[in-house]
Amino acid sequence: MALIKQSTYFDADDIETDVIGIAARLGKHDSGMHRHQKAQLLYAPQGCMNITLSGMRCVLPPTRAAWIPAGTLHCAEMYQVVEYRSLYFDPRLTAHIEDRVKIIEVNPLLQALIERMAFWRWDKPTDSMQLTHALFFEELQDARETCLSLPLPSDRRLSAWLNALHLDQQNAPSLKVLSEQVGASSKTISRLFIRETGMPYQDWRQQWRLLKAIELLSAGLQVNDAAYRLEFSSDSAFIAFFKQQTGQTPLYYIRGGH
Repeated sequence: MALIKQSTYFDADDIETDVIGIAARLGKHDSGMHRHQKAQLLYAPQGCMNITLSGMRCVLPPTRAAWIPAGTLHCAEMYQVVEYRSLYFDPRLTAHIEDRVKIIEVNPLLQALIERMAFWRWDKPTDSMQLTHALFFEELQDARETCLSLPLPSDRRLSAWLNALHLDQQNAPSLKVLSEQVGASSKTISRLFIRETGMPYQDWRQQWRLLKAIELLSAGLQVNDAAYRLEFSSDSAFIAFFKQQTGQTPLYYIRGGH
């Protein structure tokens, strides 16, 4: 079995096989912070996922995948319907892979390999998988890294605000508004963000808006709708912002440069 329902209980560590693939269509979902004894590749050919690990938040549109080494604490979240693909690998197969999280670009060949492996039977004979997963690892190691991430401050004065921003899917406010919401001066908040994220709040807010823009566009929102949700003055201002941050227009980026 590889195609599962959202309600299906699944633990990759309970299954003794070299490669385990799953495919599912998930609505709003939060995996909670957890770790596996196996390495994992996360990918969504349709929709957008968010992953959180080590005080960092990353977004995975259909052009990106995450490689998560065994034992890495992480959380996967979806806010809209997502076509979810996940591959798990016995540690013996990943000894040659660098032991760190990577966010990578997914080219057509890697996408096809992920799709095939996600639908493999869990009792598929090991010798019939070897050529495919050898090609997968070759593509994985050659894939270009591109991190769409946002460092998260951990100061308790910001925790309630961060939770509301996360759960209610609000727009990140201006520094003045955040100061009023948190009950701390703008100078204090600026100092907190520089100390805990290495970024001034205005830069952090711009990166947050970029990740949220990618998430909204991946969910099928039109450019004008995303621009409105993120409180840009116009569609053209949103497109100019997106191109400045990524080097590509929103539609070109979401289509993977095609």
